[in-house]
Amino acid sequence: MSKSPAFLTIGALVAFATVNTASAQTATQTVTFQVSAINQIAVTGAPSLVINTATAGSAPTSVTSAANSWSVTTNQTTASITASIASAMPAGLTLSANLTAPAGATSTGLTALGTVAVNVVTGITKLNSAALGLTYQLDATAAAGVVSSSTRVVTYTITGGV
Repeated sequence: MSKSPAFLTIGALVAFATVNTASAQTATQTVTFQVSAINQIAVTGAPSLVINTATAGSAPTSVTSAANSWSVTTNQTTASITASIASAMPAGLTLSANLTAPAGATSTGLTALGTVAVNVVTGITKLNSAALGLTYQLDATAAAGVVSSSTRVVTYTITGGV
């Protein structure tokens, strides 16, 4: 007779579990998602270029600033980077930039900058890459004469494919 209350307790638990399962309820929800085109570029550094030497009989000595970097994120195929300056350089001066290409892309190397945008990196495909090398170079001819301190804003533009 002592077994009977144990069976009744187990039986009540099974009946309770069956009743709870029968009253279970579910809900569904449709989730909409999308990833838009992402094309981001950033530059760091504070380049300053001063030409102050020359070898007798040669043009003034070119100077470079390599303590700069750039970063890129794109989720598109065949993105590219162009560069331009808003106003032309003074006569006899050339400002150039060289961006190190991320994996799988191609750099155009040291490229003279002007008011018309020029490619500096092509073939960028779905990546994010940081702290890539960015070098500026200033070249002068003797005909440039003395040029007082001036600035140019370099505009980098990333455009994506598909």
